[in-house]
Amino acid sequence: MKILLVEDEIKTGDYLKQGLTEAGFIVDLARDGWEGLELARAQPYDLLVLDVMLPGLDGWQVLDGVRRAGLDTPVLFLTARDAVEDRVKGLERGADDYLVKPFAFAELLARVRSLTRRGRGTLDPTLLHAADLELDLLRRRAVRAGQRIELTAKEFALLELLMRRQGEVLPRSLIASQVWDMNFDSDTNVIDVAVRRLRGKIDDGFEPKLIHTVRGMGYVLEAPA
Repeated sequence: MKILLVEDEIKTGDYLKQGLTEAGFIVDLARDGWEGLELARAQPYDLLVLDVMLPGLDGWQVLDGVRRAGLDTPVLFLTARDAVEDRVKGLERGADDYLVKPFAFAELLARVRSLTRRGRGTLDPTLLHAADLELDLLRRRAVRAGQRIELTAKEFALLELLMRRQGEVLPRSLIASQVWDMNFDSDTNVIDVAVRRLRGKIDDGFEPKLIHTVRGMGYVLEAPA
């Protein structure tokens, strides 16, 4: 899936590009409205993520140019302006969603996934499986070998990330950005403690073991073939 991100704030743009890339998207980053519009019209994207206040052309003008070009690419607006009339203005001019700054990256990622699914006309599964472990995303429930496992909200989010990307070694930096919405600090052990607690609930007393440490790299959830 390919996303065009148009954001003039350097730190914000770099942070969002890194997070979306680590989530599995291909991301092009434009720093002003003119560049954003040129890229949007030059090649196909699955989603446009537009800041409203941009140099050159503002987000409204970029959106107008995209729609005049006959493109129905989904558009998500990012803005510090939270007035109702601003949100209505964006939606009436053809935007698909609107997220007010500051926001948690996890919320942005959920909106991005929702819009790209809508664009594909497909749905993500609501039940995830690994061996005899089942994660029900709608009921927010984990069951292993028929036994209900009580998880905190963070543990559930961590397990969902690991199960969605089974077989992939996930570095601590990716886990930190996707589950805790923070940059990874090598001096903290919050990720290791959280994984250890989750492993105690998911793997202790069960076979096969599913959550594994890859020394020097990160963690992976993997069931035997």
